[in-house]
Amino acid sequence: MNFPSELKYTKDHEWIRVDGNEAVVGITEFAQRELGDIVYIDINTIGAEVAKDEVFGTVEAVKTVSDLFMPLTGTVLELNEKLDSSPELVNQDPYGDGWMVKIEIKSTIEIESLLSADEYKDQIGL
Repeated sequence: MNFPSELKYTKDHEWIRVDGNEAVVGITEFAQRELGDIVYIDINTIGAEVAKDEVFGTVEAVKTVSDLFMPLTGTVLELNEKLDSSPELVNQDPYGDGWMVKIEIKSTIEIESLLSADEYKDQIGL
């Protein structure tokens, strides 16, 4: 499995790519494999401020629905509109075309609480 070292990770299997005071959020390769074939993404928090560890949407796979948790407190600026017609992008390219939201980070101090790639691998037993 692939866990890019330039990303940060959460215990809830989200990844985040921070660029200044904005960031891109998605779910990890591990998470998408555990969920199986993803058939629907439901994110209705555009324009809303979502606190760290709060639910910002759901991902639906063939056999289950899972909440998506915000890695950092921030305002949801943009949704990946490609996921409306092609939710399978999360399975095919979780760190690229399968990203979920772009956010404006409220406080960069929270970044320190995120996991490195190695810490995340340890958490999931790899």
